[in-house]
This record gives sequence, structure tokens and C-alpha cells, in this order.
Amino acid sequence: MIESSALGRDRLSSFFAAFDVVAEQAQLDTANLVMLGQAGEPQALIFLPHVDGPMRFDGDVLAAVRIDFGGPANPLIAALPGRVDLALESAPAMQAVARILVTEASARRCGRQVALDNLCKLLLLLLLRHLIDQGTTRPGLLAGLSHPQLFPALTAMQETPARDWRIDHLAVIAGMSRTRFMTLFPQVVGVTPMAYLASWRMVLARRELERGGRVKLVARRIGYGSAAAFSRAYQRAFGEPPVARRKSRQGEGALAVISR
Repeated sequence: MIESSALGRDRLSSFFAAFDVVAEQAQLDTANLVMLGQAGEPQALIFLPHVDGPMRFDGDVLAAVRIDFGGPANPLIAALPGRVDLALESAPAMQAVARILVTEASARRCGRQVALDNLCKLLLLLLLRHLIDQGTTRPGLLAGLSHPQLFPALTAMQETPARDWRIDHLAVIAGMSRTRFMTLFPQVVGVTPMAYLASWRMVLARRELERGGRVKLVARRIGYGSAAAFSRAYQRAFGEPPVARRKSRQGEGALAVISR
């Protein structure tokens, strides 16, 4: 479901809702997040969101996690730094979750897998919160989500993409004048508000089509008045008509069924 009934101003929920984010315990050769420590006590966390292959680091691994943001279209991927090194003593909540995760990973208790799945996702959520709270000087989505005035406007567009957004309304949400908002937004986020909205709509549309959504319904859900207008915008963004994406995903699903 793309629409949200209320503007909750939650900076991360829209990304978790729109994409099939995976955070799970993994073997070291497939992991991109590891917890290092001694005597079962997690002391540091290393996260390489863009790594596709074995990680390189020094230290004793207590637990390894594979993070998948639901495909390269998720804007969070490009917004994240190439490497995150975090001393867990500076993040008490994350360290507490890491301790429980390490304990569950080494035990064989009932409900272990459910516990691990939820703990891995909670650890990811806390890590993303930490990165947002830390902020960044590089223009992009992370900088926008970190900005105390811009993030409400960003999350408003993310939560209700079908709304007929106007710059004046977004500026009010941000608590700025129209001129100040139009100047600051591209400086911090790297694109104009309307360009960000258009990109977010296309990202959501592609995900909906991959999940079997009908072109007319997808167009309506992301704020296009007609399937034709949506198709033209989608063609410009991805170089193919939306029906091609839907058919290709349906074909992949049929092949999967046949191969079973």
C-alpha cells in the first residue's frame, strides 16, 4: 500500500514499507555487517552497505548479518556512506541489542530464528537512526533526513506521494519561506523538491509493478491523473514502458513455478 492515512513524519518507515528490506544472520562470506568483540561482549560494529563479497577487517567476529535494502532502487543505498565503523560504547541501545543478538546466535533455544530475524532488523533500524542523528556534510538523502526542518517535508512526500504537492505547502511544513525552502532543499538534498518527489514516485511505481500491480492502479496511487501520463514519465525514467516491467516480473514468476 503506497498511501498513508496520516503524515506521521517518520523518517524511516516509508523505506521499510516500500522495499523488502532484509536483515538476517548470515555466514561471514555473505555478510556486510559484523559485530566484533571479546569474550562474547560486542565492542564494535562494521557495516559496508555497498560491498558485494567477503568483508575485510581485523578482530574477532561475534555475529555476522546480511543487510539487503530490497534492490538498488532504494534511495537509502546511495545515501549511505561506503563504510561505517562504530564503537558500540558510544551507542548504548545498539550495544544492548547486539548483546542479545550474540547470545541468541550462539544458543539453540526455541524461537531462535524469529528472535534473530527481529533483532537483526532492530539493529539495522538503530544503526540508520544513528547515521541520521550524526548527519553528514555531503548533499543527499541522508543529509535531508538529518536536517531538522527539511526532514518533515521529505517524509511528507514519501508517505503520501499521490498528493498534489505544491512548493508553498512543503515550505509551510518545513517552517520556512518559499524562497528559503527552494534555496536550501537542493543545497542539502542535492535535487529540487519536485525532482525528489518525481524520483520517489518512480521508485515506488517500479516496486509496485514488480509486485504485480496494474499500470492504471499504480499510476493513481502515486499521483498521476492518467495511465498515459504515468507511462510517459516511467519511460523517461527507466527507458521502458511500465507494462514491460510488469510482464518481465510475471514471466520470472512463471519460470520459478515451472522450475519447482
